[in-house]
Amino acid sequence: MTNSRFRSARAVAGFLALTLLSACFALAQENRPRKLKPGWVQLFNGKDFTNWRKVGAEKWEVDKDGAIYGEGISDQYGYLATEKSYRDFHISLRYKCEAEGNSGVYIHTKFEGNTPKIIAGRQVEIDQTIGNNSPTGGIYGDGRGWVAWPAPEFNAVQRPYDWNDMLIQVEGNRYIVHLNGVQILDFTYPNPGAEEGVIALQLHSGGNGRMRFRDIYIRDLTNR
Repeated sequence: MTNSRFRSARAVAGFLALTLLSACFALAQENRPRKLKPGWVQLFNGKDFTNWRKVGAEKWEVDKDGAIYGEGISDQYGYLATEKSYRDFHISLRYKCEAEGNSGVYIHTKFEGNTPKIIAGRQVEIDQTIGNNSPTGGIYGDGRGWVAWPAPEFNAVQRPYDWNDMLIQVEGNRYIVHLNGVQILDFTYPNPGAEEGVIALQLHSGGNGRMRFRDIYIRDLTNR
């Protein structure tokens, strides 16, 4: 082997080793437990649906890695809702879209009995498709359709096929959404409907949705 070929082979080997090391480091970072700051508590325990309830016929389970897996199996919407109601709060979570069909985080939500029909509340949209008419981080609901949406330049912030970090801050009628560390929405709702209700993860109707959620934490500001 000539010196130039030897140097090329060594460079390739070094690059592959560095890539493998980076991947291992990223995996370790992903699975490392978070250090909670004062006021934050774990909303999903990574084991079961304690303090949550299923609404509708869609499939919800905890996968082997401790994440929530939701799969659309019917032609109706499906939700995984908290047992507790919230008014003012910050919620932090990670999500991953694994199929077409949008999702979202519903806030100040009320259902009609045990049915998936929502009679109050609105969602922060999650949609894998970039550049369509249902942008991730937008506010939809209250019987009004779209209420607010991020500027188009924030479309590129989302990772369509990987894990995303979302922070939703709800204080009074002000809604702030961060996606992957970037603030993509700051909206003051002039006339919101319900101002208190459960939080619910959504699966869109039509049987197309497949979502994963993990690392869900909340900071309840209601009684501060």
